[in-house]
Amino acid sequence: MKKYRKRIADDILKRKLEGKGAVLIEGPKWCGKTTTAEQIASSVLYMDDPESKDQNISMADLNPKRLLRGETPRLIDEWQLAPKLWDAIRFEVDHRGEQGQFVLTGSAVPPDTKEITHSGTGRFTWLTMRPMSLFESGDSTGEVSLKELFTGTSEIDGSSNLNIDRLAFLVCRGGWPQAVDMRDEIALDQAIDYFDAVVHSDINRADDIQKNPERVRRLMRSYARNQGGQVPNTVLAQDVIGSDETNISEETVASYTNALRKIFVVEDMPAWNPNLRSKTAIRSSDTRYYVDPSIAAAALGIGPDDLINDLKTFGFLFETLCVRDLRVFADALNGEVYHYRDKNGQECDAVVHLRNGKYGLIEIKLGGDRLIEEGAASLKSMAAKIDTNKMRVPSFMMVLTGTGDYAYRRHDGVCVVPIGCLKD
Repeated sequence: MKKYRKRIADDILKRKLEGKGAVLIEGPKWCGKTTTAEQIASSVLYMDDPESKDQNISMADLNPKRLLRGETPRLIDEWQLAPKLWDAIRFEVDHRGEQGQFVLTGSAVPPDTKEITHSGTGRFTWLTMRPMSLFESGDSTGEVSLKELFTGTSEIDGSSNLNIDRLAFLVCRGGWPQAVDMRDEIALDQAIDYFDAVVHSDINRADDIQKNPERVRRLMRSYARNQGGQVPNTVLAQDVIGSDETNISEETVASYTNALRKIFVVEDMPAWNPNLRSKTAIRSSDTRYYVDPSIAAAALGIGPDDLINDLKTFGFLFETLCVRDLRVFADALNGEVYHYRDKNGQECDAVVHLRNGKYGLIEIKLGGDRLIEEGAASLKSMAAKIDTNKMRVPSFMMVLTGTGDYAYRRHDGVCVVPIGCLKD
């Protein structure tokens, strides 16, 4: 039996079950939602089991309460196949009067929510899972804790075992749990297979509308080229037309990207809106990101050697990897990850903002003294703009790097931390 690798979501799920009657775990297919839920579940209903799928869906219409019987917490896997279960679970939670009754998992938002009559407020809580961070997959030493940076630790000490070749491999392999223990050549195939499945079938599950696979492929390639950018759908449409000489409308781009969002393949980053010392227009558009860098690599048809030979593309995809890990870590700290851009060109790649008001400013750089110096200068410029009479000073400023052997704090207070030694 394959050994279960502990996930950061394990503790989050346990905590959420103590406070609500039902927990809905959402995230992309193959990121480990079901396996994580199975660790805590006392009984399981697999809605998409081929031998009982049709029967399960029919029973959800005729007598949904029957499907909910079993020891608790009861796991309902791929619940969105029968949206009527939502209201049935809400009703059961109300009448049982106990917490921790159900765990639902879903790799897509239900295409039709007309059958759901109640929001679930007060009964349900949500948990987002993503592919594994480097710490969860065992590729980060975890010697530098994001949580400790927020608590004001002055000690920054850690080392990374990742060289640039290994980092390029990890970008292309991604954080898919099944790929982690495979030999490298086979592990790289997994993201390509995932991409092909999205193109040919998974994207259609989002809204039950058949889409042109070649258009999906070209759009996902364009999305990959625009990782980390604030580009509108018009630009994506023009990029597809310009590179592949095929017509695709802005409306089609919008419907396709919305479908990718519904199956958790893309996860754009919202803008941060701090209190500033002087008035300036803040760019409010979301920044485009795949949920895992390996999807972008597969969409572009590139591998580790290609990244080594094209450091600009490597830098964009490395940023996606860092954003993935920061989101996983922020979830454990009750936080969110944002970006900052303003009309004057000031930017910050990532802002981890906690619910208690604390925040940290992060610049992401592949590596090298010159880029680290640029990142540190940008962070200090950003911090100087913040009106600390109206909000806290940043808990930390960090240049998050790909290469580099050690983590340390500079004389100016900026932390330099390789991604290969970071954890939650």
